[in-house]
Amino acid sequence: MNRGKKVERSTLVLVSVFMLVLGFAGGSRIDDIRNLIAPVFGLKKVERIDFSNVEKTYQALASNFDGEIDKQKIIDGASKGLVEAVGDKYTEYMTSKEAEEFNKSLSGDVGTGIGVELAKDGEFVKVVRVLAKNPAESAGILAGDVISKVNGEDVSKENTSEISKKIRGDAGTTVKISVIRGNEKKEFSVTRAKIENPSVELTKKDGVATLSIYRFDNETGALAKKYAEEIKNEGISKVILDLRGNGGGYVQAAKTVASLWLEKNALIVSEKAGSKTVEEIRATGDNPLKGAKTVILLDGSSASASEIVAGALKEHRAAQIVGEKSYGKGSVQTTINMPNDALLKVTIAKWFTPSGKNISNNGILPDIEVKIPQGESYLLNDIQKSKALEIFN
Repeated sequence: MNRGKKVERSTLVLVSVFMLVLGFAGGSRIDDIRNLIAPVFGLKKVERIDFSNVEKTYQALASNFDGEIDKQKIIDGASKGLVEAVGDKYTEYMTSKEAEEFNKSLSGDVGTGIGVELAKDGEFVKVVRVLAKNPAESAGILAGDVISKVNGEDVSKENTSEISKKIRGDAGTTVKISVIRGNEKKEFSVTRAKIENPSVELTKKDGVATLSIYRFDNETGALAKKYAEEIKNEGISKVILDLRGNGGGYVQAAKTVASLWLEKNALIVSEKAGSKTVEEIRATGDNPLKGAKTVILLDGSSASASEIVAGALKEHRAAQIVGEKSYGKGSVQTTINMPNDALLKVTIAKWFTPSGKNISNNGILPDIEVKIPQGESYLLNDIQKSKALEIFN
């Protein structure tokens, strides 16, 4: 779960200015003074580390290495090593390029292409999802189409990754795609564009609304609320909340989504640093889906913010869970901007479900376990969603 940039800039600036003034006055005692005032600003005392051995290592390397040394790579490598040494897989130092990719992933920026999701189905690669408002949908490509050729080249024996690379390309360029649909062969000329990739989608069929949330980004809360109002206004009382493959995102988005089903002030999640509770996150009371019969779909990739929502709705008996045990990420991270556009993502707390459970490594268990066969995409034969529909009948 990512709080976003929760290290308040105002606090950091205030402390930095204060320390600058004290630096002129305190000289070599600056670290002692910093640790003395740290609790006032809610910061930890930090003991100084002697990095002289690191400097000696660099001097020995630079003096003897036969070749050019990239100093920025040395600095990034040293920072990475320092952060990795704490032994937490969720705490990491990212270079400027890695930070850019990380921020893109949070916002759902998948670059350019035609807007399809592919999966291997036996010997062939099929379109399993067509993203709305993207070139593939406009061209007429449908879920279930088998990809046979790309730009006239036979790809029937190639894997998903290889075909995806051939379909991708710069915005404004054209790709020719041949598909097999049932007994028909069809050809499409599709102009690539920047992919529209919303974090929430709503589908409705036979009196059941399916709210699919792919990540928890800055737009997720507003989108989910909009669709929840639509569901309520249309009198739909059966809802599937699909969180499969959702690796998490911002806690504020998770709060908004969970609140759609819960009483005002119901506990959604609590955060603890050590044994101290640092925050309790409670429902807003904006709950258009309160009372709707709801089934949540989870799999082993549902993590973090997804688990917060699932755990809260399950423990408040607002939903049943179908699928597989979730990933099990029960910690909270924040991001801190570093020099040269680098980024530090650091674990600052653990989170606990309303009943006080931390799900690290254990995950959220489904009420009804339905496993997708290993190596298959649920989009090819969605037995988990079929089970959810059975519950409604």
